Amino acid sequence: MSEKFSQDKLDRCISCGYCLPACPTYQLTGAEESSPRGRITLMRAVQSGKLEPENLLAESGFCLGCRACEPVCPAGVEYGVLLEEAREILWQGKNRPLIIRGLFLIVGNKLGMKLLGLLSPMAKERKSNPELHLMLGCFERRLYPDVSKAAAKLAPEVSVCKEQGCCGALHAHNGELEKGKEMARQLGEQLPGTIITTAGGCAAHLSSVIGRDRVKEFSEYWSTKESSVSKVQNNGHTIRVGLQDSCHLRNGMGVTQEPREILKQLGDYVEIPNAGGCCGAAGSYSLLQKPNSRKVVSQKVKDIAALNLDYVATVNPGCTRQLVTELRRAKVKTKVIHLAELVAMGIK
Repeated sequence: MSEKFSQDKLDRCISCGYCLPACPTYQLTGAEESSPRGRITLMRAVQSGKLEPENLLAESGFCLGCRACEPVCPAGVEYGVLLEEAREILWQGKNRPLIIRGLFLIVGNKLGMKLLGLLSPMAKERKSNPELHLMLGCFERRLYPDVSKAAAKLAPEVSVCKEQGCCGALHAHNGELEKGKEMARQLGEQLPGTIITTAGGCAAHLSSVIGRDRVKEFSEYWSTKESSVSKVQNNGHTIRVGLQDSCHLRNGMGVTQEPREILKQLGDYVEIPNAGGCCGAAGSYSLLQKPNSRKVVSQKVKDIAALNLDYVATVNPGCTRQLVTELRRAKVKTKVIHLAELVAMGIK
């Protein structure tokens, strides 16, 4: 029997249950199969031939892939890798969602990438340090072009290449794991040296392929720079600001303190309850599992509303989109802003 999953990663799980309270979907359902431990049990049954792979299909889509189970796992189970392997097995042919096929089509070629940035006033191309590059992101360049402009303004030493391709995170998380890795390697060759990214999910995927030493998320990079920022004012008062963590940045790369320390310099920082918990965006999840995505974020919206914040800072475009949509739906006036844009507001 050929292995469908990395056996050494399956073997690491000791079924202790530490992952249960950390898992958003288990919290929604209380069902064992909707927990990391339960899904790994299903994967083991598929691996041994006791269960057909199709029995994993529903859970492979229900899982957010937030990797919140990984930091709390005493055995060091790489659940995120196992989930990607499951989707590579299952999300093929008719099982691949049409939305995913469309997204793959857009970011999988040079024309699609050009079209994403065609009408967006994103950061201008420039050659600065040849060993330091700003990653523009795929959909971020179209949806939130001001993020790259802010990052480029704050770090004039960073080169900007508009012809850069996709990092492959979308592919890796949605059934094309090997393709996603190859795209990351290609981007690493296209942008030599250190790559600065404003997208936590992209940072985690890219660093897992080309090396942690080559990838810096914006808050990591900015925290090492000597800079002077002022408190940001709003209607005569210092802003109250909170943070929504990027799941992959937090759980995959361990970056949590840098954005918080930066925000403390910019305003009165308020820790949002369960800020490290998933907002329900989870890459394509908010498109594929909209009702469940809204269930996941519902308490977070209530918590933000109760804190009377001026801003919620984000470090990932998917989180930005999710919170903008859901806060607007709930008529909460708190504004959502990327960390780089907020830093730019505080520069003297």
